[in-house]
Amino acid sequence: MSAESKQPQPPEDGAATADSTSLLLSHARLTDGRSVDVRLVGGRIEAVGTAGSLAAVGARVDLAGYLLLPAAAEPHAHADTALSADSPGPVSYTSEDVQRRATEAALLQLGHGATAQRAHVRIGDVHALGPLEAVLQARRSLRGLVDLTTVAVPRLLTGVAGADGLAMLRDAVKMGAGVVGGCPDLDPDPAGYVEAVLEVAAEHGVPVDLHTDGDDPARLARLAAMAGGLRPGVTIGPCAGLGRLPSDAARRTADGLAAAGVTVVCLPQGGCGGTERRGAAPVRLLRAAGVRVAAGSGAMRDVANPVGRGDPLEAAYLLASLGGLSPEEAYAAVSAEARSAMGLPEVRVEAGFPAELLAVRGERLSGVLSLAYSRIVVHRGRVVARTSAVREYCDSAAALDLPRQARPERPPEPGSPPAGPVVRS
Repeated sequence: MSAESKQPQPPEDGAATADSTSLLLSHARLTDGRSVDVRLVGGRIEAVGTAGSLAAVGARVDLAGYLLLPAAAEPHAHADTALSADSPGPVSYTSEDVQRRATEAALLQLGHGATAQRAHVRIGDVHALGPLEAVLQARRSLRGLVDLTTVAVPRLLTGVAGADGLAMLRDAVKMGAGVVGGCPDLDPDPAGYVEAVLEVAAEHGVPVDLHTDGDDPARLARLAAMAGGLRPGVTIGPCAGLGRLPSDAARRTADGLAAAGVTVVCLPQGGCGGTERRGAAPVRLLRAAGVRVAAGSGAMRDVANPVGRGDPLEAAYLLASLGGLSPEEAYAAVSAEARSAMGLPEVRVEAGFPAELLAVRGERLSGVLSLAYSRIVVHRGRVVARTSAVREYCDSAAALDLPRQARPERPPEPGSPPAGPVVRS
């Protein structure tokens, strides 16, 4: 059984006691308009009641003005290269530097609301298993804050040149990689590459997550035929090339992926490869065919995308604003569908479900996706991240109807503009 298909395990050492405490989230708004109290105990939702109806046994967090949602998940990150775009000279792949970047990137994405993350890590070439070992160390240091799973990504797996890669892929799983992946498009024998990955996955009972542009219908048809019925499952992405195919070919390909149970992870914020493969997967076409579609972030401020944010709510915003999905469908792509793609249990704001939650200041989901600034992130029943944004305006008659909060008591800095209405975002 894969690391991702198991229930999340309690954190090690002293952090384990956090799951046993009670936390009351009071006066939270749900997407159906209700205002509720939510009590969390032991890493799960114990009770949900009308606002003001539940007593706080332990700590209490007032969520008045916040929309409470199932937490987001990140199904496609690149931990070993994250935050490397500004590095002077060649990117360093020392264990210390990779671990530092991977840790910082995971915490940034946690602050955005992703309490579970799947990180692709290259193995082989001159760095061998070093980057994977560093990301696994970051994973251990983040235990109790975020669930981080690694995908081993070898370069070549076929022919004489691929023999070392295949052996290294097996070693990667033994080290702790929870998923096997790679990019068959870059191998001289793409079908052989997929066959090798599926063989290793079957040996160890782990999921498969492959990179592909998806611009070759015949190649995707072969992949679907080989992947059909494999458990724990097969995920591919970003599949931007599907959107460049003739409509009939794209529909037939989508039908084949749906029949095989293959999940597609699209990357609305940008790809994770060269500029020649920019674009977006045809999300509506895939969904219409019955393909499960999740959304990830891809590259995060590396050479492939130097401005990547790693924000699941931005991915959902783009799916709604450019992809034609409703706000509800768009958020599901970065939450429910992303968790399902990662083999994680479902989350609802209902009693009995895991306490993986995200509170965002706002009243409705459409507004939250537009202005998702202030956020409170709950992982395993405790608050693990907060982001608070405050906008200030100078005094003006144009701001008469803005919601106001008390101005700060401290005097303004010399030369600063006069303080005006304060809006919590």
